[in-house]
Amino acid sequence: MGIGNLLLKDEGIGVHVAHALEHAPSPSDVELQVIDGGISPHLLPLFEGVDKLIILDAAKGGGEPGAIYRFAPEAVNIEERAITSVHQIGLLETLRLMKSLGKQPKRIVIIGIEPKEIDYGLELSPELERRIPDITAMVLKEIAEPIHS
Repeated sequence: MGIGNLLLKDEGIGVHVAHALEHAPSPSDVELQVIDGGISPHLLPLFEGVDKLIILDAAKGGGEPGAIYRFAPEAVNIEERAITSVHQIGLLETLRLMKSLGKQPKRIVIIGIEPKEIDYGLELSPELERRIPDITAMVLKEIAEPIHS
């Protein structure tokens, strides 16, 4: 699932990669479902019962633009806050809620890409545009990896 805002240049990298994956060959023994999640984390309940969920998004990790990070949701430390509306529930809160309900995928991997520009515009920075084939290859490799309990 690619997430991000296509109207904010590199913030939309996850969606751009998801669209590239729609045209990439997937392993024959895998049922691949590519989702353009846009800016809505509320799509995650659609993944109940899937074996592996790979989330693609922009992630500021301090590296060079286009750097690729791979991590699990548990590795992200966010400040706990009171939720007073379902409109305040973001990606990590949705993943935690699915886990607490026992409805999360068997494995969740987040692939974050260091943005260069987050500003109004539809195009990616050249640095991120060039990385789409590398990111796509990384996702396909991740798809092929077996799930270990």
